[in-house]
Amino acid sequence: MAKKFLFQGKTIEQLQNMSLEEFSKLLKSRARRALKRGLTTQEKILLENIKREPNKFHKTHCREMVILPEMVGKKLGVHNGKEFFPVMITEEMLGHRLGEFSHTTKEVKHSAPGIGATKSSKYIPLK
Repeated sequence: MAKKFLFQGKTIEQLQNMSLEEFSKLLKSRARRALKRGLTTQEKILLENIKREPNKFHKTHCREMVILPEMVGKKLGVHNGKEFFPVMITEEMLGHRLGEFSHTTKEVKHSAPGIGATKSSKYIPLK
């Protein structure tokens, strides 16, 4: 039998039936303060689009948006500065920010010296 997900002792169905103010009381202080200030117009538009077209892939630049229960199970494209990184929202992501799941930097891969390098920097000692 699969383990049922609980967030602060509440099931996902209970969380989805809560108002935004009730849900914010379950979050940590940083996310609670962000929701208390209210959603920006772009965040409101994103939530409306998710509710209107639940199965569509929605692209967004709102990296600082707190993940809400209405977004669970949806697939979003979060902009990382260059492209829209696909993110599938799960229950464990509640209360986090969208930008946490779309990294802006890549792993650094060093290779041979580039164009314009000096002769001494091209020297590789053989041991």
